[in-house]
Amino acid sequence: MRINWTSVCVDDQEKALRFYTETLGFRLKHNIPLGEHAWITVVSAEAPEGTELVLEPAGHPAVVPFRKALVEDGIPYTAFAVDDVAAEHERLVAEGVRFVQPPTDLGTVITAVFDDTCGNLIQIMEEKAQP
Repeated sequence: MRINWTSVCVDDQEKALRFYTETLGFRLKHNIPLGEHAWITVVSAEAPEGTELVLEPAGHPAVVPFRKALVEDGIPYTAFAVDDVAAEHERLVAEGVRFVQPPTDLGTVITAVFDDTCGNLIQIMEEKAQP
């Protein structure tokens, strides 16, 4: 068994596609029209055959209160691994990304949390070398 897809619910798929590719640097894998929405997946530029992130339409009634509660409580919807949180934070701030948590050392990891402009908080995380 392996993880093939995971998803993030987004308010606007096209806006999300631009943000996740142009700003975050993911690559488009699939964009298949399905009526008013599409099956849109992106992948890491570093692992183009790896796990796909589905930019899922946030149309289901349960999604709105779920995401609202997460954002109000400052809880990220998902997390992405990076090699250097400080450098990635600096790069994304220069791109106009709004962070709700700056790089923070949590002992075994360094994290930062940003607004993806599509209704979610997303965490970036750097695992620290262990002695």
